[in-house]
Amino acid sequence: MRSISAIDCTTYMIKSKFKLFSLLILVSLHLPVCLYAQQGSTAVQKKVFNQYQDSLAKLGYQMINNPNEPERKNANYNFIRTLVSTLKADNSFNYNFDSLKTISVLKSSDNKFRIFSWFVMNDDGSYRFYGAIQMNSTKLLLHPLEDYSPLLKNPEDSVVDNRKWYGAEYYKIVPVAGPIPYYILLGWKGNTIKSTKKVIEVLSFKNSKPEFGRSIFQQSGKTIKRVVFQYSRQASMLLRHVSEKNLIVFDHLSAPNSKLKEQLETYGPDLTYDAYKLSNGKWQLQQNIDMRNVPSPADLDIPDPKQQALRDKASLPHRGN
Repeated sequence: MRSISAIDCTTYMIKSKFKLFSLLILVSLHLPVCLYAQQGSTAVQKKVFNQYQDSLAKLGYQMINNPNEPERKNANYNFIRTLVSTLKADNSFNYNFDSLKTISVLKSSDNKFRIFSWFVMNDDGSYRFYGAIQMNSTKLLLHPLEDYSPLLKNPEDSVVDNRKWYGAEYYKIVPVAGPIPYYILLGWKGNTIKSTKKVIEVLSFKNSKPEFGRSIFQQSGKTIKRVVFQYSRQASMLLRHVSEKNLIVFDHLSAPNSKLKEQLETYGPDLTYDAYKLSNGKWQLQQNIDMRNVPSPADLDIPDPKQQALRDKASLPHRGN
């Protein structure tokens, strides 16, 4: 009975954190905010946005680099409130947040939406992800993304909404045309002190609301709804889209020896490459592709967020920890 109660308690605490994030977004949406943009001055409006961005940059730095976990989380909650207040201002969708380096801000090429995504690291080496989707609308339409990863038992077989998001920090949006258009998202997921994850996600909109996951990835005789990679935290993994070839290319991951085949935290690139190729509406797995014929895109060298965090910490003028 004791173990069952502990599990129930843990589940309740996790769900409570999800609800807290939603509540924080909703409360923030109703916070009073001084909209100097109403004065009709583009220069004044830009100045206000720049001030907001400066505040977000300082909070973002703290939520990534502060050595104290409660302080990182407190900075994150203040970051969320400030971000929502910023997005309430007129024409916020057109402000690019160019100086905000601690989170990912990606706009779809069709200009219909953009995604904010970021993480806060826990002291045990795990990560909690946060995010929101801002639609391109005259009035702020913001969908908060709630990281449901600990409770999503079969992520490769799950279609979820923004309340049960398989959290990640995204670095690429790929629009895919069709009878029901959708977007491929490439993301870094972190994981534990031993392993890292990356994900190929699918985003679509159903009744104007975001939906994640779709049965479009074919591999080993089955179809899955998203692709999740797990590998050693000491390794780096290539995962990128090649538009010229309709390919999503990635390192083939393998264990260092057969005895460790069941331990994904030991996996790493083995110098071969696989890919998903879009064909007949499905992304079909192709193994052992020849990378010599695959062009290199401009976004090849996207920094790993955890490595960037280490570089940020190393740049602190006073670092004793």
